[in-house]
Amino acid sequence: MRSLTEQDIRNSFINCSKGEAKRLPTPRDLAERPWDDLDFLGWRDPGAPDRSYLVTERSGDVVGVTLRFPSARRGFLHRSMCSLCLTTHPGNGVSLMTARKTGAAGREGNSVGIYMCADLACSLYVRGKKSLESGSRFEESLTVEQQIARTVGNLSAFLERLRV
Repeated sequence: MRSLTEQDIRNSFINCSKGEAKRLPTPRDLAERPWDDLDFLGWRDPGAPDRSYLVTERSGDVVGVTLRFPSARRGFLHRSMCSLCLTTHPGNGVSLMTARKTGAAGREGNSVGIYMCADLACSLYVRGKKSLESGSRFEESLTVEQQIARTVGNLSAFLERLRV
């Protein structure tokens, strides 16, 4: 993924208003991110524990989505395997993330969910750049490049469901 600026990020969001995108917090460490190892940029909102953000490139365009996940107050829904990168985590390491759909469907409250690594570090797990405290990655016959392609494909399918 190419290096992104704060303005690239703010202009990319497809499932929130321009005003919401202008107000959301962006990572302060953009210059230090390992861009060559990222299929998407993901971060948690430090001021809102139930919000996360994901920005990626699709067909040359930068696309961002706002995500919500269950807070401890409502009961933490989780599953042990991420649907994007197929990494398994114990406990709350994988969470159901939901994104409001685009357009009229989103304004009516419709959303799409996906189980993801709660720390949004899928790209780094697939590449072996981040190790798990516990949990594991399956030993696969696919090459790392094929696993990356699968992760990107799973993310693309999720993003496509937001537009339908």
